[in-house]
Formats: sequence, structure tokens, C-alpha cells
Amino acid sequence: MRSVSLVLFALALLLPAFALAEVMTANDIRSDIIGRTMYVATPLGGELPLNYHTSGQLEGTGRALGFAAFGKPTDTGKWWIKDNKLCQQFQTWYQGNTNCYSLERAGEDRVRWTRDNGQKGTARIGD
Repeated sequence: MRSVSLVLFALALLLPAFALAEVMTANDIRSDIIGRTMYVATPLGGELPLNYHTSGQLEGTGRALGFAAFGKPTDTGKWWIKDNKLCQQFQTWYQGNTNCYSLERAGEDRVRWTRDNGQKGTARIGD
């Protein structure tokens, strides 16, 4: 009986955390991300700025992260929304392949993203 009470108590503590994970819709993406810069957290601790212009144009710069040593430090491409996912295609980065991301809110100016291949990460939404 005591173990059941502990499980219920732990579940009650976790439920608010699950409630905060709100999947973003196409309208949410348009209003919260498009026309702004999203700063994608990188594994080495920096941020990769991606600017989603209202025209459908996309710009990314990895200069501050040292991308110049590994190839093209900046790239441009296009973005679009499909099935409540933010899709993008750069000219050079990711070999020019299309990647689509489902987004969920992770705070007032933060999102968690999951790419179609299952890779996950976080990003900060800036101006």
C-alpha cells in the first residue's frame, strides 16, 4: 500500500511537467518563429542562429562556432510549414537535403525540436 502511495505521489509531481509540453501548430510556428531568429543549442555549448524571414528565405551563420574551419560558415535556403512541422532546406548545409522538425514549447522563449530522423535538441527564440 505504501509503494502505491509513493507511485501516486511521484506521478502527481510529474503531471505538471507533461502538461507544459505543448506541441506547436502551424499557426504557432508562424506567429512565434517566422520573422525571428531561432538560436539552436549545439552540443559544444554554443548557439547556431537561424533567421526565418517572412519571405520564406532562411539564413544561418556558424561563424561564431568556427564553421569556417569545416566548410561554409554561412548558408541560405528556404523554409516552409508542412503538417505542423517547420521544414527547411539549405543550399549547402545538410548536403542540401530537406529536414522537417516538430516543435514543442519548452518555456516562454524556448522550444524543443525533433527532426524527422529522431534527432532532438533545444533552441531559444530571439528577435
